[in-house]
Amino acid sequence: MNDCPLCTTHGENVLWSDASCRVILAAEPDYPGFCRVIWHAHVTEMSDLDAHARGHMMEVVFAVEAALREVLRPDKINLASLGNQVAHLHWHVIPRWRDDRHFPQPVWATALRDAPARPLDAQTLAAAIRTNLA
Repeated sequence: MNDCPLCTTHGENVLWSDASCRVILAAEPDYPGFCRVIWHAHVTEMSDLDAHARGHMMEVVFAVEAALREVLRPDKINLASLGNQVAHLHWHVIPRWRDDRHFPQPVWATALRDAPARPLDAQTLAAAIRTNLA
């Protein structure tokens, strides 16, 4: 779909990709390591995929979770597949810390506090995640 922002890859920081999906590092300065796993084909729900494809998608989501845990050592990882804003199958893999802006609420809730300083260079972080995804 031409008007779907997840169908295009322009300007994305792609950490890993295969024939079915890609992993991107989202530009979320308050949440370093916030990744999205995006299915290439324009489908809306997990049930649009066959069992093999669903399994593959979840293997990638879990690999991203494991890489983020290794690289960032967050207090928690949130996994979310909402698609309410963009109806294109994708998963959010979000490292969380007890002192982040929204904890313990979802990152889309009203902020509870200012963001703590997490001086992480995006290029260094992306390289570390790529290494752990390989």
